[in-house]
Amino acid sequence: MKAKDVMVRDVVAVSATTPVREAARMMVDHRVSGLPVVDAEGRVTGIVSEGDLIHRAETGTERRRSWWLEALAGAEELARDYVQSHARKVGDVMTKRVISAGEDTELGQIAALMDRHRVKRVPIVRDGRLVGIVSRADLVKAYLQAAAQPVHALSDVEIRRRLDGVLAHEPWVDTALLNVSVDGGVVELGGCVSSDEQRKALQVAAEGLPGVRSVHNHVVVRTTAYGY
Repeated sequence: MKAKDVMVRDVVAVSATTPVREAARMMVDHRVSGLPVVDAEGRVTGIVSEGDLIHRAETGTERRRSWWLEALAGAEELARDYVQSHARKVGDVMTKRVISAGEDTELGQIAALMDRHRVKRVPIVRDGRLVGIVSRADLVKAYLQAAAQPVHALSDVEIRRRLDGVLAHEPWVDTALLNVSVDGGVVELGGCVSSDEQRKALQVAAEGLPGVRSVHNHVVVRTTAYGY
């Protein structure tokens, strides 16, 4: 799936001159945790999120440091904190570094961007202009859509072949140390691995195949210092 398949197209956005109070009101009213900031041509210039509004003078939540941390921080950092907690315009509190993507970006890449940059939403742009947004919630909805798709149950032979194919591409398992059999949709797993996590991953890999009725996991975790 791609960004254009799940993105919200009717995006609620603000401008750099929008009052911070108004932006906060829009987040609450539209039940979103962040808003793209756009210029007059619809180009994304920033993001204002809940994180930008949690340290406010009005609520007494501005950043406070002990005297020695304040001395280490320096005037520039302290002035920046003051702006964040007292500014009245979105442009003064927004995050200016925007992580964006195109409409044809695969959802796997979108998720990777969120992880790498620790963001909860990615604006989707076309020729630099905002056309949509993908949030973590949209990825969850995409999962539900995919999980709801009907699947054809595999035969025992197909289950074994599919499982072998899945495991052959996974770097965390040595298939030479495994024994797999399938009878009536029941998967029997045997052999040995080096951790409980690997044993659990094998269980999950088998359970995820259509047609599998149950999994009997007899895989042993090696516990000796030499791995034998």
